[in-house]
Amino acid sequence: MYARVTQFDIDVVQISASAALDRFKELVLPELEKQPGYRGLLVLQNPEGRGVLVSLWASAEAERGSRATGYYEEQVRKFVTFYKQPPGREAFQVTHLDVPEAAAAGGVA
Repeated sequence: MYARVTQFDIDVVQISASAALDRFKELVLPELEKQPGYRGLLVLQNPEGRGVLVSLWASAEAERGSRATGYYEEQVRKFVTFYKQPPGREAFQVTHLDVPEAAAAGGVA
């Protein structure tokens, strides 16, 4: 399994952190779920608009494929007017994953 980590900094004067998350869930998440090899997502965010998205992918090829098609850039453009600075991203191999409580509870709302 592979993960893409995207760091973001939303301008909360333009849009609240919760509204930005709602927009992400409405506009980006459905498209993300259609990507071949997509396996899940973790969003970490604070009220000041800084956060991290960790998307999980079945393979390195699936993670790279979502970037090669232009999909990633298309999704970033949906928030371009709300960023304090362009998001950063990096890919990693998942060497350990342990989330039994989230799995048992069906995830976090």
